[in-house]
Amino acid sequence: MTPSRPYFLRALYDWIVANQLTPHVVVNATIPGVQVPPQHISDGKIVLNLSPHAVVDLDLGNTWVQFKARFSGVTRHIRLPMRAITAIYALENGRGMVFDHTSMSDDDDGEGSPPPFSTPPPARPNLKVVK
Repeated sequence: MTPSRPYFLRALYDWIVANQLTPHVVVNATIPGVQVPPQHISDGKIVLNLSPHAVVDLDLGNTWVQFKARFSGVTRHIRLPMRAITAIYALENGRGMVFDHTSMSDDDDGEGSPPPFSTPPPARPNLKVVK
């Protein structure tokens, strides 16, 4: 089963933009593969504005989020593994979603990964009445 995070991210992004609000994402910049300007990272996190007027070539894929944005007047290519995105919200009212950090594991590439409970549950205890 594929992870739900990319679908929720896209749905909330569309909802925020459709309501003419400003979508922001919170990114855990310590996750391997995160490509953001390091000078804008604070406490291992970065908040990015994903509004249509702030980014170019936005791609909200199943495993990566990619776009171009300007930082201090310089255009940068931003690349974020989906598992690094910890929240999406509307700047104006704070409505959005925080993602569970366990919903995408480090080895979850979103392509046919096993379900979280791949081992069968233990058998029920079998008690007998002894007289």
